[in-house]
Amino acid sequence: MAVPRQAQRLAAQLRRLPRTNVTGRPNTASRNLCTQSSSSSGSSRASSSIPYWCAAAALGIAAPVAFEMYSNGPAKLDAASLADLDAQRKREGSIGKDSPMRLRMEKFIKEQQDIIVQELERVDGKLFRRDEWSRKDGGGGITCVLQEGNVFEKAGVNISVVYGTLPKPAIEKMRVNHKNLAANADSLDFFAAGLSMVLHPHNPMAPTVHLNYRYFETANPDGTSQAWWFGGGSDLTPSYLFDEDAIHFHRTIKEACDAHDKDYYPRFKKWCDEYFYNKHRGEARGIGGIFFDDLDESERDQENTFAFIQDCLKSFLPGYIPILEKRKDMPFNAEEKEWQQLRRGKYVEFNLVHDRGTAFGLNTPGSRVESILVSLPLTASWKYMHEPEPRSREQRLVEVLRDPKEWV
Repeated sequence: MAVPRQAQRLAAQLRRLPRTNVTGRPNTASRNLCTQSSSSSGSSRASSSIPYWCAAAALGIAAPVAFEMYSNGPAKLDAASLADLDAQRKREGSIGKDSPMRLRMEKFIKEQQDIIVQELERVDGKLFRRDEWSRKDGGGGITCVLQEGNVFEKAGVNISVVYGTLPKPAIEKMRVNHKNLAANADSLDFFAAGLSMVLHPHNPMAPTVHLNYRYFETANPDGTSQAWWFGGGSDLTPSYLFDEDAIHFHRTIKEACDAHDKDYYPRFKKWCDEYFYNKHRGEARGIGGIFFDDLDESERDQENTFAFIQDCLKSFLPGYIPILEKRKDMPFNAEEKEWQQLRRGKYVEFNLVHDRGTAFGLNTPGSRVESILVSLPLTASWKYMHEPEPRSREQRLVEVLRDPKEWV
C-alpha cells in the first residue's frame, strides 16, 4: 500500500498550497505551465486561482501514474533470447568441448564449409562467391556459390543457422518422433543449424552429388538443452552410371558408418533409397547413399552421435573428388548432354515436390529463398513422353533407379 499513501500525501500537500499569488520569481518551466493570459490590468481573483489550477494538473498527472505503478508492480525486463545468450557466450570465449552442442555443431560445419570450398575451387580453377547474411530473429548463414565454372555449371555449399520459437501445434506434431519434447509447453525456443551442398558438373559423365548434415535443438528458458537430434546424409545422382563410381561412393560412406555401428549403413542406405524417391515417376532420384533423421538420445548419447556426424561429413571429399577427377574431362556428345538435362528435370521435380528440407526452409519466417533454391541446376529440360532407347546406357540407369541395387 506504499504507492497509494504517496498519492494521498501528494494530494494533501497540494491542498495546503496558499490561495494568494505566488511571490518571487518562478522558474521558466513553472511560468509556462501555470500562467494564464489576462487583461493588462490583471485580475486578483484569476491570479489567486492559479495555484489551484497547477495543483489539479499535478494531481491529474501523478495519481494515474501512482495507480498504474501500484496495479502492475515494478516493470519487468524481457528475458534474453536464446540467440542473445549464444552471442554472449561467443563474446566471452572460444567454443570448446564444454560449450553447448549447438555452438559446437555451428563451429564444425563452418570449418568443413571452408575445407570443402577450398578443395572444389582447386578442382574447378574458379572461386566461389561468398554471401554472409543474417536473420532478424537470430542466426543467419554463409552461402557459397560457383556458377558457370570450368567444371561446375553450378555448385552451392551453404551454412544456415536459425533461431526461432515453436508454437504449440508444431511441438505436438514433433512429439510423435520426440517424446522428450516438453509436453505442456505453449511454445519452445529452438535452434537449427546445417551444412547443405549440391554440385552440378557440366560434364554429363560426372555425377551430381548432394550432402546435408544438420542439428536441431529446443531449449529451456535459461538456454540449456531441452531436446535435441541430428539428421543428414549424402547421395549420388549420375546421368550415366559407372558401377565403379557407385561402389567407391558407397564404400566410403559405409566405412564411416561402420566405425560407429555396423547396422548404420544398411539401415540408412535403405532409408535413403526410400526418401529420395520420385513417387509420381516411380523411380529414385539417384543411386543413393545414406539418409537419416531424428537421431536423439534414444539412439546414442549426444557425444557419440556428434562424432558419427563428423566422420560422415569428413568422408565426403574422399568419396566424391576421385570420381569427379576421373569423369570431368571425358568426351560427350549433344545427345548425352540432352539426357543429362532430362535427368536434371527429375532432380528438380523431387526437390520442389517431395523434399522436406526445401519445404521447411521456404515455410520458415525470415528464410533466405535464394540460399534454399541454390540446389536447383542452372539448366534442365522436360520432354513429353520421353523414353530411352532399349538396351541403351540411358535405359540401364532407369532400370537401376526403379529397382535400387546393393553396391557394397
